Amino acid sequence: MSANNLLTLYSGSDCHLCAQAQALLYPLLDEQRWRLQIIVIDGDDALVQRYGTRIPVVVTPDGREKGWPFSIGQVRRLMLESPDAP
Repeated sequence: MSANNLLTLYSGSDCHLCAQAQALLYPLLDEQRWRLQIIVIDGDDALVQRYGTRIPVVVTPDGREKGWPFSIGQVRRLMLESPDAP
């Protein structure tokens, strides 16, 4: 599978908003035939600095980000606007 259909979710451990985001994303990922990569930022100072107050954050393969709160429609638009979207 191509990296062009990989959505990244920056998350934290024991993050209830992150769990909500995952539940929101999985039906959309199935619909669009994308995969989800979850990166837990805990313990990575650079990621905590960048995303700590914004998690959960989704990032498209071309680097566009959307922090919480986000809707299915907002994430779908990010995915469809990705230059190399499948």
